[in-house]
Amino acid sequence: METTLRGVGVSHGVAIGQVRHMGTAVLEPPAKQIPAEDAEREQGRARKAVEAVAADLNARGNLAGGEAQAVLEAQALIAQDPELIADVDRRIAVGSTAERAVYDAFSHYRELLAGAGEYMAGRVADLDDVRNRIVARLLGVPMPGVPDSDEPYVLIARDLAPADTALLDPALVLGFVTEEGGPTSHSAILARALGVPAIVALPGAGELAEGTLIAVDGSTGEIFVDPSDDKRAELERAAAERRAALAASSGPGATSDGHKVPLLANVGGPADVPAAVEAGAGGGFRTEFLFLDDSAKAPSEEKQVEAYRKVLEAFPEGRVVVRVLDAGADKPLDFLTPADEPNPALGVRGLRSLLDHPEVLRTQLTALAKAVEGLPVYLEVMAPMVADRADAKAFADACRAAGLRAKFGAMVEIPSAALRARSILQEVEFLSLGTNDLAQYTFAADRQVGAVSRLQDPWQPALLDLVALSADAAKAEGKSCGVCGEAASDPLLACVLTGLGVTSLSMGAASIPYVRATLAKYTLAQCERAAAAARAADSAEEARVAAQAVLSGE
Repeated sequence: METTLRGVGVSHGVAIGQVRHMGTAVLEPPAKQIPAEDAEREQGRARKAVEAVAADLNARGNLAGGEAQAVLEAQALIAQDPELIADVDRRIAVGSTAERAVYDAFSHYRELLAGAGEYMAGRVADLDDVRNRIVARLLGVPMPGVPDSDEPYVLIARDLAPADTALLDPALVLGFVTEEGGPTSHSAILARALGVPAIVALPGAGELAEGTLIAVDGSTGEIFVDPSDDKRAELERAAAERRAALAASSGPGATSDGHKVPLLANVGGPADVPAAVEAGAGGGFRTEFLFLDDSAKAPSEEKQVEAYRKVLEAFPEGRVVVRVLDAGADKPLDFLTPADEPNPALGVRGLRSLLDHPEVLRTQLTALAKAVEGLPVYLEVMAPMVADRADAKAFADACRAAGLRAKFGAMVEIPSAALRARSILQEVEFLSLGTNDLAQYTFAADRQVGAVSRLQDPWQPALLDLVALSADAAKAEGKSCGVCGEAASDPLLACVLTGLGVTSLSMGAASIPYVRATLAKYTLAQCERAAAAARAADSAEEARVAAQAVLSGE
């Protein structure tokens, strides 16, 4: 009998196939004491296992390339962390086996990460995967990972580590479903990059029996267990229509009656540029990659100029929106952010960090000014975590002092900025809504915690209200208001955002064809009616259904 389950859809498309479950390693090795004379041998075993796992992760990264490579290389560095290895050695010296010492040392580190802010807490799944791989190697049991299969299937897992997600074969893995995770987890990000339909945060997914036939709709977050022939035909027809629309889609984003909606591709570094260019989009450039390589000091002006120019040159006569360094809380940097804040997410982060260290901001803005010299690109530069007009003025003044020829903007990630958007726009020329952080601060819901993922849903009407406030303020001032973050990558929600008055959308390059094709199906008036219906709802699910009903003419 057909039943329906619902999680959070994070990667578009439809997959129909049999359930296969993720292989897991033995998570907790037995606790037993070893004689003192065996300690050196056990320490050697532990180090060899660590090096082997790090080498495997780096090799997987080289095969995957792009964003996945950076994620996997970061995991390899976790495995080789000197403090972790020293802790393992200490535990072995007092009698633990190599595998138990690794398990206990990683468990201690796990607790530290879980309490170190949203970004670090979100890396706990990555840490667990590294631990399981090392322990599995030491115990001589199969590595956790994707099951072997000759037939295509839908993968079910508690959570998916980057090492597994990055090398999924779309010819075999039709889609995947996880019990944990959220729309901003590494598995969700990599799923969108791969174009694999995916649903996360679905409690009870692990209880689906091996071999059960399911249909996964990554756009709606729905799973149909034992779907009827009619339901399968309906889903396959919808999927075929989407593919046809994608194939016919090209050019700038626009509604069917010609209302322009520029689409930008998120660029985290030079490796992301080719996909953005191929998608026929401008670029939304996040500059953290340069700073996170070395948390002890800021990169030189020369290094920054070189990196920025590579990205800017890739978009001749195109639009590039650059976000200056967003450090603190989830992305701590030793040279920039306080180490002793009781709640870093509510402390000195984003623009606050830069204003506390004006030389770091001045160097970055000067480097951008030099990088754009002689290029025809349309450059816009924005500050993260702007709270009020004073913040906006301080940033605009710093841009002018650096001689930067660009539009200056402010990110709306704090509810105060949305509520006072018109005041902020007296100092800057555009707004950009970071919906991930805006939802987090609006609902007091950590964006990496699956248990509160419903409050991180960008369809929440309260979040749409804040978007509308910002867009209305920008329209009143004759200025622009864009959206970046996960909200923009949902094609249906992109129509609603357009109806709310948002003037541009920034997303992962893989989502652009879906958004472009969906926008092209509807008029601006239809988008406005869908936006009004969504805002009138009382829950994220009701908002989605209401908007869909308007756009489908029901």
